[in-house]
Amino acid sequence: MALQTTRDDTWLATVMAETDRAKEAFGIEIAELARGRAVLTMPVTDRMVNGFGITHGGLVFTLADTAFAYACNEDATVTVASGADITFAKATHAGQTLTATAERRWRSGRNGLYDVTIVDETGETVAEFRGRSFSTNRTAPAAPEGAGGPA
Repeated sequence: MALQTTRDDTWLATVMAETDRAKEAFGIEIAELARGRAVLTMPVTDRMVNGFGITHGGLVFTLADTAFAYACNEDATVTVASGADITFAKATHAGQTLTATAERRWRSGRNGLYDVTIVDETGETVAEFRGRSFSTNRTAPAAPEGAGGPA
Protein backbone atom coordinates (compact mmCIF):
# COMPACT_ATOMS: atom_id res chain seq x y z
CA MET A 1 0.00 0.00 0.00
CA ALA A 2 1.27 3.44 -0.91
CA LEU A 3 2.41 5.83 1.79
CA GLN A 4 0.20 8.89 2.16
CA THR A 5 2.22 12.07 1.84
CA THR A 6 1.14 15.59 2.64
CA ARG A 7 2.30 18.29 0.25
CA ASP A 8 5.02 20.47 1.75
CA ASP A 9 6.34 23.10 -0.66
CA THR A 10 9.64 23.16 1.26
CA TRP A 11 10.11 19.44 0.46
CA LEU A 12 9.70 18.80 -3.26
CA ALA A 13 9.54 15.02 -2.95
CA THR A 14 6.06 15.54 -1.49
CA VAL A 15 5.14 17.71 -4.49
CA MET A 16 6.44 15.01 -6.85
CA ALA A 17 4.24 12.44 -5.11
CA GLU A 18 1.21 14.36 -6.42
CA THR A 19 2.46 14.98 -9.95
CA ASP A 20 4.59 11.93 -10.88
CA ARG A 21 2.65 10.16 -13.64
CA ALA A 22 5.54 7.82 -14.54
CA LYS A 23 5.40 6.38 -11.02
CA GLU A 24 1.71 5.62 -11.51
CA ALA A 25 2.24 4.11 -14.98
CA PHE A 26 4.64 1.50 -13.63
CA GLY A 27 2.74 0.72 -10.43
CA ILE A 28 5.49 2.20 -8.27
CA GLU A 29 4.45 3.03 -4.72
CA ILE A 30 6.17 5.01 -1.99
CA ALA A 31 6.73 2.84 1.08
CA GLU A 32 8.90 5.30 3.06
CA LEU A 33 9.84 8.91 2.51
CA ALA A 34 12.28 11.07 4.47
CA ARG A 35 14.54 13.93 3.43
CA GLY A 36 17.50 12.29 1.72
CA ARG A 37 15.91 8.82 1.76
CA ALA A 38 13.14 7.03 -0.09
CA VAL A 39 11.89 3.45 -0.30
CA LEU A 40 9.75 2.55 -3.31
CA THR A 41 8.24 -0.72 -4.49
CA MET A 42 7.26 -1.99 -7.93
CA PRO A 43 5.45 -5.20 -8.83
CA VAL A 44 6.89 -6.87 -11.94
CA THR A 45 4.09 -7.62 -14.40
CA ASP A 46 4.04 -9.76 -17.55
CA ARG A 47 4.38 -6.57 -19.62
CA MET A 48 7.69 -5.72 -17.88
CA VAL A 49 9.72 -8.74 -18.99
CA ASN A 50 12.02 -8.87 -21.99
CA GLY A 51 12.38 -11.56 -24.66
CA PHE A 52 14.19 -13.82 -22.18
CA GLY A 53 11.36 -13.66 -19.64
CA ILE A 54 13.33 -11.54 -17.17
CA THR A 55 12.54 -8.06 -15.89
CA HIS A 56 13.70 -5.53 -18.47
CA GLY A 57 16.81 -3.76 -17.17
CA GLY A 58 15.37 -0.40 -18.18
CA LEU A 59 12.48 -0.95 -15.79
CA VAL A 60 14.81 -1.87 -12.92
CA PHE A 61 16.67 1.35 -13.75
CA THR A 62 13.34 3.25 -13.80
CA LEU A 63 12.51 2.08 -10.28
CA ALA A 64 16.00 3.01 -9.02
CA ASP A 65 15.92 6.38 -10.77
CA THR A 66 12.50 7.15 -9.31
CA ALA A 67 13.66 6.34 -5.77
CA PHE A 68 16.74 8.50 -6.39
CA ALA A 69 14.52 11.39 -7.50
CA TYR A 70 12.45 11.24 -4.32
CA ALA A 71 15.55 11.06 -2.11
CA CYS A 72 17.37 13.96 -3.77
CA ASN A 73 14.40 16.35 -3.83
CA GLU A 74 14.78 16.93 -0.12
CA ASP A 75 14.22 20.68 -0.04
CA ALA A 76 12.45 23.41 -2.05
CA THR A 77 14.94 23.33 -4.95
CA VAL A 78 14.07 21.27 -8.05
CA THR A 79 16.84 18.67 -8.23
CA VAL A 80 17.47 16.44 -11.24
CA ALA A 81 19.88 13.71 -12.25
CA SER A 82 23.18 14.77 -13.76
CA GLY A 83 24.20 11.15 -14.26
CA ALA A 84 23.66 7.62 -13.00
CA ASP A 85 25.16 4.15 -13.19
CA ILE A 86 23.62 0.77 -12.47
CA THR A 87 25.04 -2.68 -11.90
CA PHE A 88 22.66 -5.62 -12.32
CA ALA A 89 23.25 -8.47 -9.88
CA LYS A 90 20.29 -10.83 -10.25
CA ALA A 91 17.49 -11.47 -12.73
CA THR A 92 13.86 -11.22 -11.63
CA HIS A 93 10.59 -12.26 -13.25
CA ALA A 94 6.92 -11.41 -13.54
CA GLY A 95 5.12 -11.89 -10.24
CA GLN A 96 7.99 -10.61 -8.12
CA THR A 97 8.10 -7.30 -6.24
CA LEU A 98 11.16 -5.08 -6.31
CA THR A 99 12.04 -2.60 -3.58
CA ALA A 100 14.43 0.30 -4.12
CA THR A 101 16.02 2.06 -1.13
CA ALA A 102 17.69 5.37 -1.99
CA GLU A 103 19.94 7.20 0.47
CA ARG A 104 21.99 10.37 0.32
CA ARG A 105 25.73 9.77 0.60
CA TRP A 106 26.95 13.33 0.06
CA ARG A 107 25.51 16.72 -0.79
CA SER A 108 27.32 20.03 -1.19
CA GLY A 109 26.23 23.18 -2.98
CA ARG A 110 24.22 22.18 -6.04
CA ASN A 111 25.56 18.61 -6.29
CA GLY A 112 24.77 15.37 -4.54
CA LEU A 113 25.50 11.66 -4.58
CA TYR A 114 22.86 9.02 -3.79
CA ASP A 115 23.03 5.23 -3.66
CA VAL A 116 20.06 3.00 -4.41
CA THR A 117 19.88 -0.70 -3.61
CA ILE A 118 17.18 -2.73 -5.37
CA VAL A 119 16.16 -6.02 -3.77
CA ASP A 120 13.55 -8.66 -4.54
CA GLU A 121 10.88 -9.84 -2.11
CA THR A 122 13.37 -12.24 -0.47
CA GLY A 123 15.81 -9.40 0.23
CA GLU A 124 18.34 -10.53 -2.36
CA THR A 125 20.14 -7.74 -4.18
CA VAL A 126 18.91 -7.27 -7.74
CA ALA A 127 20.91 -4.14 -8.62
CA GLU A 128 22.99 -1.29 -7.24
CA PHE A 129 22.52 2.22 -8.63
CA ARG A 130 24.50 5.40 -8.00
CA GLY A 131 22.94 8.71 -8.96
CA ARG A 132 24.51 12.14 -9.19
CA SER A 133 22.15 15.06 -8.60
CA PHE A 134 22.15 18.70 -9.61
CA SER A 135 19.98 21.38 -8.01
CA THR A 136 18.44 23.67 -10.65
CA ASN A 137 16.72 27.02 -10.72
CA ARG A 138 13.50 25.47 -12.08
CA THR A 139 10.10 26.13 -10.56
CA ALA A 140 8.28 23.26 -8.86
CA PRO A 141 5.09 22.01 -10.56
CA ALA A 142 1.79 23.45 -9.41
CA ALA A 143 -0.61 21.35 -7.36
CA PRO A 144 -2.90 19.17 -9.51
CA GLU A 145 -6.33 20.68 -10.11
CA GLY A 146 -8.61 19.99 -7.17
CA ALA A 147 -5.73 19.26 -4.80
CA GLY A 148 -5.48 21.33 -1.67
CA GLY A 149 -2.30 22.99 -0.54
CA PRO A 150 -0.69 22.49 2.86
CA ALA A 151 -3.14 22.20 5.73
